[in-house]
Amino acid sequence: MKLGAYTACLHDRPLDETLKILGELGLTSAEINAGGFVPAPHLPIDDILASPGAREEYLGRFTQAGITLTGLNVNGNPLNPDPRVGPKHAADLHRAIDVAAALGVKRIVAMSGLPAAHPGSPVANWIVNPWDSQYLDILDYQWQKIAVPFWKDINTRAAAADVKICIEMHPQNLVFNPPTLQRLVEQTNATHVGAELDPSHLFWQGMDPIACVNYLGDLVFHAAAKDTRINPDNVKLYGVLDDRFTRTPATASPLNLGGENTLNQWPPNPSWEFVAVGRGHGIDDFWVPFLRALHAVDPDMAVNIEHEDQEFDQVEGLRLAAENLLAAGAKAGV
Repeated sequence: MKLGAYTACLHDRPLDETLKILGELGLTSAEINAGGFVPAPHLPIDDILASPGAREEYLGRFTQAGITLTGLNVNGNPLNPDPRVGPKHAADLHRAIDVAAALGVKRIVAMSGLPAAHPGSPVANWIVNPWDSQYLDILDYQWQKIAVPFWKDINTRAAAADVKICIEMHPQNLVFNPPTLQRLVEQTNATHVGAELDPSHLFWQGMDPIACVNYLGDLVFHAAAKDTRINPDNVKLYGVLDDRFTRTPATASPLNLGGENTLNQWPPNPSWEFVAVGRGHGIDDFWVPFLRALHAVDPDMAVNIEHEDQEFDQVEGLRLAAENLLAAGAKAGV
């Protein structure tokens, strides 16, 4: 099993410095962004697609650092009905498949996407509790008219490139839990689409990530190491579907997510928050059995830290997550 990090948290640093940091932390795997919600400063996409020499030089930098390039990440909304967002994110995913094939990388992390509720609407619509028949009508449209044709094509492209697409089960997407992941695979007859098992979003929805690994089995292709801390006193008042996010002021340079969309600010006392590995769930209680469950599915699986703990800067948060992940790996014997 390869333990490493997704390098988006170090996008302000050059690739070689980023790989050096990972190596100094004892990590051996890297996942590099290839488009979608965030840019790709660590991946010279045009050069890689144009030149075998550029590909060899790029991979050589990983070899020199003692790091294996285990995945590309293109998280976004390729089904977004906004013409400024969806087509670009879909094109990024198509291009990431080409780049992965050129580099010999076998895993691409993506999101399933979320369409509009009906033709002509410019706004994505997440139906999470379809108690009224009109909501099932929306889901039928989103799945059968939009998602299934799109993902059938992605599976064909991925199979031709010998690449597995690893979907992060993320709220505000059609695929946000194991049954919806399984539904997508079954309805598209996919052979090269499965799951990236990120426990953080499963935790706050009330799921058991280890049970999810066991349920999905061979459909788990890749994994993330990101923890979630549930704040029970706040959950008592706001629930886990906490909507108290606020707009990020323009003076704070909000992260653009495509078109006019930007990343909002978290509430000051959230019901839940992303934290470094071990700060939400214990090493022995969760992370050791989680790694063992992943190892049982695929002993060569990559598990990459995604650092989003707001209480630590980029390197310190990554260092804490790496220490705890490596300790869990040692205890798990993986």
